[in-house]
Amino acid sequence: MLKSIRRALILSVITLTSLSAGHAFAEPLKVVASFSIISDFAKNVGGDRVEVTTLVGPDGDAHVYEPSPADAVSMASAKLVLVNGLHFEGFLQRLVEASASKAAIVELTKGITPIDFKKEFAEAEEAEGGHEGHNHGSTDPHAFQSVVNAKIYVKNIADAFCNADSAGCDTYNANAAAYTEKLDGLDKEVREAIAAIPQEKRIVITSHDAFGYFEHEYGLTFLAPQGLSTDSEPSAADVAKLVEQVKQDKAAAIFVENISNPRLIEQISVETDVKVGGTLYSDALSKANGPAATYIDLMRNNIKQIKGAILGS
Repeated sequence: MLKSIRRALILSVITLTSLSAGHAFAEPLKVVASFSIISDFAKNVGGDRVEVTTLVGPDGDAHVYEPSPADAVSMASAKLVLVNGLHFEGFLQRLVEASASKAAIVELTKGITPIDFKKEFAEAEEAEGGHEGHNHGSTDPHAFQSVVNAKIYVKNIADAFCNADSAGCDTYNANAAAYTEKLDGLDKEVREAIAAIPQEKRIVITSHDAFGYFEHEYGLTFLAPQGLSTDSEPSAADVAKLVEQVKQDKAAAIFVENISNPRLIEQISVETDVKVGGTLYSDALSKANGPAATYIDLMRNNIKQIKGAILGS
């Protein structure tokens, strides 16, 4: 893998040197986004002034992602690398070292108040020592599942773009303001949708524990058989415990996730007689022709699926 990355980097240096010798025009700001949700934020803020490369693409799972030589080339030529932080991108340090990238690494969760995973999930992660390159500790990194936090991501991106390209700062700030206004409207939509669900029906099951910030911000309760990571495999005892909890708490709906194997959720559905309500998008957007091609579409899809499954509408 490292030899392939080094060969790709050598070829990229030769190509870039040849191009720079014959072209003196200003190029777009080269940006790498660690996964598809951040990429969408970056494109909304940067517009035509940025060229965004996405490492973990639509329907991709950052929990199990393995970087490619092409990723190293993108990292080597980038001026900025936008990441979530909070130990979400377990592959990042290896990729930075392999690419010898000099790009500024910008953690977009700066300024966000992190929350902890549910106690049982955090204890399981600590006991197992995480998995290779991806130990969350007790902190939940999925802060983007709150629209309020998404606005902080956008502000951090605009600041990073201004620092890297001062000539475009007015454009970046204007784009960020316009997009933030859309996020304000989205936040209102989510709150109204959840408010329409009776309090006693606000318990749902998902594949892994990715919706803690949504729960914290909007008042749903999420239960998950896989805990913190899609790369973990729950024991039979864990699944049996969750099945019993579902029966006791009378969970209103069960959902699969776009990045997870649906087998476990289908098993729990059969054992609890709670129907699968649809697909939620957690750590990745859908492909362009899917129902969650943008972050705003993702949140709208999720609240539509949740509300529809619980209320039957």
